Amino acid sequence: MNVVIRVSDETKEKMIKYYENKKRDKVIPYVVFQAQDEDTVITMYESGKVMFQGVSADVDSTMWKEIDGQTNESKETQSKSQEKYHNCSSIGSDEVGTGDYFGPIVVTASFVKKSDVEFLEKLEIRDSKKINDETILKIAPEIAKRIQYKSIILNNKEYNEKHGNDHNMNKIKAILHNKVLYQLVHEVTESYDYIIVDEFAREARYYDYIKDSTQIQKGITFMTKAEDKNLAVACSSIISRYLFLKEFDKLSDQLHIPLPKGAGPMVDTIGEEIVQKFGEEKLKEVAKYNFKNTERILKTCIF
Repeated sequence: MNVVIRVSDETKEKMIKYYENKKRDKVIPYVVFQAQDEDTVITMYESGKVMFQGVSADVDSTMWKEIDGQTNESKETQSKSQEKYHNCSSIGSDEVGTGDYFGPIVVTASFVKKSDVEFLEKLEIRDSKKINDETILKIAPEIAKRIQYKSIILNNKEYNEKHGNDHNMNKIKAILHNKVLYQLVHEVTESYDYIIVDEFAREARYYDYIKDSTQIQKGITFMTKAEDKNLAVACSSIISRYLFLKEFDKLSDQLHIPLPKGAGPMVDTIGEEIVQKFGEEKLKEVAKYNFKNTERILKTCIF
């Protein structure tokens, strides 16, 4: 599937930053960058057009259209739709850590009752990426005391064992989302209106990823930017981030090295230090080995 959109200069800058560590090295005439993000190849042209190619092209392009303020719905229709998913009882899941070279992947599913909405609004609950870590560490325990949730922590040793063995990042995410959702849905004794997942793959593709699972959760509503529209997804984002931060600190303490988040140049520097001190095997244990950082780290290390 191919999808072509045109975005504003502001959104172009956001895209360039977002895909910084996923860019391909080859230079193409009249192209600002080309990047590979799991199932999708993204090509930004100097003309301002952006082409998405792959099975999840529609999902990725829709995300950027929404960020850019492009929509076929009126503001009134959008408002009513968002209110429907906000002021309700729902189960939602979200993950963190997929863009971090160090640190685990954490996936959480949360059950938010309609009676919890006012409490969560007072805490100004929203996507964890929009809340600083200090606030996350403060409010996540309050949320965890109030709502029912399930989390899975996949460390990087486990991630490296799975990735590449017929498992890309999106398949790993789908399997983890399905697992926590299935567990939580079958523990919740009260009624709910929706099961919501922040859409990272098309619905058909998502279910294809988990087809070999013995327990599959159906009846899911997939939506882009779900953490901004649904409190259960937002809570899952925050709890996942909280657990990620705790595990990240443990890993830093074990190595006696302050680890940087993300996958930028500082990560390469620390990766080199880890290899020099502990060897390449330690890097395979603590980092997501398929990231481009690994190639850069090993090229600059002297053995």
